[in-house]
Amino acid sequence: MLVLDSNRPRNAATFSAHGYLSRDGISPLELRRLGREELAAYPEAEYRKAAVSLVERDAAGPGFVVTLPGGVERTRTVVIASGLTETFPALPGIRAFYGTSVHSCIACDAYDYAGQPIALVGETDDLAYRALLLTQWSRDLIVFTNGVAVVSEADEERLARRGVRVDRRPVQDLVGGHAGLTGILMADGEVISRTAAFVRPNWTPSLAFAVPLELATTEVGLVAVDAGGRTSVPGVYATGDAVPLWRKQLIVAAGDGAKVADTLNRDLIEGED
Repeated sequence: MLVLDSNRPRNAATFSAHGYLSRDGISPLELRRLGREELAAYPEAEYRKAAVSLVERDAAGPGFVVTLPGGVERTRTVVIASGLTETFPALPGIRAFYGTSVHSCIACDAYDYAGQPIALVGETDDLAYRALLLTQWSRDLIVFTNGVAVVSEADEERLARRGVRVDRRPVQDLVGGHAGLTGILMADGEVISRTAAFVRPNWTPSLAFAVPLELATTEVGLVAVDAGGRTSVPGVYATGDAVPLWRKQLIVAAGDGAKVADTLNRDLIEGED
């Protein structure tokens, strides 16, 4: 087994990971280090830091050719676990605070800001739903649509009953200092005091390398799979955030990976008959 990893995880900016049983609060980078260390204990497995540029069917026979910097690898099966790429609202200060006082995962990080003044900033039409999730931890919440996202009048009334305000004005930036976020700077110059923010990114599947495989995908571009993680191309499997999981969380992705590994192993055994 060869594990190829570009070492550019989506949660690299976050100091601590949550919701992973027995590892709550661990650094995502440390969790990855532990995984590589455990993998190294098995002589049949190899970890290689490398960005895959192309995966295609092998013209010379069954299987696939994986193109890497400096060469290729041939394999009988491929598991795609390339996840998603995040695109945030175009606010210059997001990266300065992302992972410390600005986050994207409500389930992972909202607990740490219970009772605090929180902002929810986004440009998608699910902001009202995400705001309702945040009210479990704080009612001192303002939803900023940045002049783009649609929050219906009915949703705004529902949020107002929980003490949540919707601000539809364009946002210019996030402001703060070394201690973290202090406020939201509006395009008209007003600064609204907030100590934490959640942003709603747009997620794009990282699948450019798999284009030659012509995989079937969902309406939003995720890899379409059956219950075992099989794609539309025999011998190719997919797992994690590259497929339609019910939640974008580490422990959910890990469980899905275990399921796909079992499926692949069973398929290999049956293919030997």
